[in-house]
Amino acid sequence: MSAEPFASPDDPTALAATPARELHTISLFVNDKPGVLVRVALVFSRRGYNIESLVVSPSAQGGFSRMTITCSGAHSTLEQIIKQLAKLVDVVHAIDHTGDERYETEVALVKLDVALDARTQILQIAEHYKAKVVDYGAEQLILRVYGQSDKLDSFIGLLRSFGIVELVRSGKILMARGDTTT
Repeated sequence: MSAEPFASPDDPTALAATPARELHTISLFVNDKPGVLVRVALVFSRRGYNIESLVVSPSAQGGFSRMTITCSGAHSTLEQIIKQLAKLVDVVHAIDHTGDERYETEVALVKLDVALDARTQILQIAEHYKAKVVDYGAEQLILRVYGQSDKLDSFIGLLRSFGIVELVRSGKILMARGDTTT
């Protein structure tokens, strides 16, 4: 099975596919029960909102999970979505963290097809972004990078010209700073 490489930054269709838009980040504290994820996704779907990324993980308290959802769309619609999410039985609370003081991060794995003799420039880029080589094969290498989304976007943008074979991103996770609830 061969994978199609991602479009180069010089490709005008690649630029058109990523319009500038404000991303909203919502955190949900939910009961850890079957079907909760489906009910949450349906709230977004009914309002025509696209979920850009979704991360679900156990919380520090047993029986509960934390969901971090990144989405884009009209702010007025987002307010309605948050109100509807808060009404769901298994949602303890729903908070829009857009514009809040918060710490956020995500992880990306990037696989590149590159011969051994052509790796110097890629390794220099990786060093600059504090990325780690996690698999070093004869014809391919895999890099892991973490940080804020714009850092990952920049890193991936620089690597596109080398021919990215595969790309996996974890989605954003965040925590509110100070005594603010996440």
